Amino acid sequence: MHRSAPKISWPVAAWVVVCAWLNCAGWVLSALHQLNVAGYTVCFLVGAAAIYVFRKHLLPCWPGFQFQRWRRQFSRAYPAAFLVLACLALAGGVIYPPTNYDGLTYREPRVLHWLAEGRWHWIHTDFQRLNVRACGFEWLSAPLILFTRTDRLVFLINAISFLLLPGLIFSTFTGFGIRPRAAWHWMWLFPSGYCFLLQAGSIGNDAFSAVFALASIVFALHARASRRISDFWLSCLAAALMTGAKSSNMPLLLPWFVAVIPSIPLVWKHVAATLGVGVVGAACSFLPIAALNVEHCGDWSGQAAEHALFVKTDPLLHITHNSMLIGIHNLVPPVFPATDVWKRLMLKTISQERTRRLGQIFEPSAICLSVPDMQTEESAGLGFGISLLGLLTFIATALSKRRAIRANPSRAPGFLRAAVLAGAWLSLLPLISVSGSSTPARYLAPQYGLLFPLLLLNQSGDWIRSHRWWRVSGMFVFLMAAALLIISPARPLWPARTVLSKLGERDHGASALVKRAQTVYAVYGKRADAFAPVRNLLPADVMVVGMITADDPETSLWRPFGGRRVCHVLPEDSREDLDHRGITYVLISSEQFRQRFAGPLEQWQAGMHADLVQTLSLALRAGRDATDWYLLKLPPLPPAGTKSL
Repeated sequence: MHRSAPKISWPVAAWVVVCAWLNCAGWVLSALHQLNVAGYTVCFLVGAAAIYVFRKHLLPCWPGFQFQRWRRQFSRAYPAAFLVLACLALAGGVIYPPTNYDGLTYREPRVLHWLAEGRWHWIHTDFQRLNVRACGFEWLSAPLILFTRTDRLVFLINAISFLLLPGLIFSTFTGFGIRPRAAWHWMWLFPSGYCFLLQAGSIGNDAFSAVFALASIVFALHARASRRISDFWLSCLAAALMTGAKSSNMPLLLPWFVAVIPSIPLVWKHVAATLGVGVVGAACSFLPIAALNVEHCGDWSGQAAEHALFVKTDPLLHITHNSMLIGIHNLVPPVFPATDVWKRLMLKTISQERTRRLGQIFEPSAICLSVPDMQTEESAGLGFGISLLGLLTFIATALSKRRAIRANPSRAPGFLRAAVLAGAWLSLLPLISVSGSSTPARYLAPQYGLLFPLLLLNQSGDWIRSHRWWRVSGMFVFLMAAALLIISPARPLWPARTVLSKLGERDHGASALVKRAQTVYAVYGKRADAFAPVRNLLPADVMVVGMITADDPETSLWRPFGGRRVCHVLPEDSREDLDHRGITYVLISSEQFRQRFAGPLEQWQAGMHADLVQTLSLALRAGRDATDWYLLKLPPLPPAGTKSL
């Protein structure tokens, strides 16, 4: 590897430092039972002072803002197209409340539980994702929710991450040996991958992780070239934050470790300071939650406490089937109305024996290689545009390899560079050999930036200039990405429900496609406040509500934040337990009650001396029918020894 360091922008270093500080602040304040406004205020003051004192060590590349340079940059086609996409994505985040399903079902609720208690704690629940999952994104969202009493600004975490991607992509790609002019084009194109773009205005945590995965490698390569210990420290913090964001990112420690090995001798001159950075890195990694998982459920990963999607059986079948899922989900068009036709074809193609084996280790929709009718943030991978253009680039440059080398000679990648790239591809194996999820393409969002350079090693700036079709195809990728953002059900930038309603009124026998679109947009439109009908039935003075639920968007029931509190009710809870916790109303999912409780609801209701207030039918997912929910009231029990009339 040549000694010129890949460029790093100061905002990346600043973001790594801020995220590390907020993660440490969350754990420290929790330990002190001060996860509140006063605690965070003190932390912010101390943090600002520390960053100012150590700014030359932590942020060594602060250049200032150069408006003229930025204006010239974004007057060109590719940067201007990225800027348009960024504005569309951020506009969606500003206009609409969060609708990311995982965010509303466990990431935001766990933060609300912690803030209500004033500390992190093991939440009393059967839905163990609230307890066992990594906390990186949550520790950043906690102060936003605490100070604003809303989740409308949480999308800014992903918005900042998205805006940092171009610089990181350029640094990563050039670090892997891709020629700068080619990397310049890809730095604007690559963030249009659907997993990044659709989450830019969202509260998902996959694209958020990608920034740390890329930064850990970039800072490691930069440390080798610059010989600065601060770059080594930033690399370590970024790697720690990567694992703290999602435990499934831990295999990416392999390419990071390979990249950071040459810089390890720097440590011997700064042993004490490096140990301090190591403590901070441990606090903002997955290590704290792993230790708590061991304490509470005996398993560092937390899989012992929840119904795991990652089952360690038949790894070869996992690898082959996940590889097909990832490939198909990344090459399916952004809108694919023929999902039912595809599903029937797969059911006919896959043998009964293979279906039986897959049914034991995969989610139902993954068995027949199902694809969504529209790419959404809950399932999207890199996506059709970038994936197809990358494959075409690889094939075209391979066919013209000799001519490209003669026209633009370049050294072959060095051993370290090749080892890091090989480590990135090997890091796929731990996930795809155990994952039983129907959306593995989404989980790879942090890895795509480290995997993709393999397809581009032969591409040069001269090759791009001489192939007009490639530049035109890149603009077409931007257009497809923009169209997907505009029609996205989570944050539509067109009057979707009005237009679809008019279409339904005009044609009383509306097509199945129109009806499906109406359902999808309606469900997404209500998801952020799915339990508003329940809140409207609750008296204003009810501060604690019980809930029998799992994997439902309970965030809605907490609104307005800082007022009401939600407590989960388990089968073993008695009426005395509920009274002790101040629960006077219980909201019950009929589906979850059947799965988790013995006996009929009427029997449990009688044992709790509860009165039925109302039955509601709520549609919470576009792919499922509406389910019944029961709101029960727990009137005060008569004093012991009193006879009821």
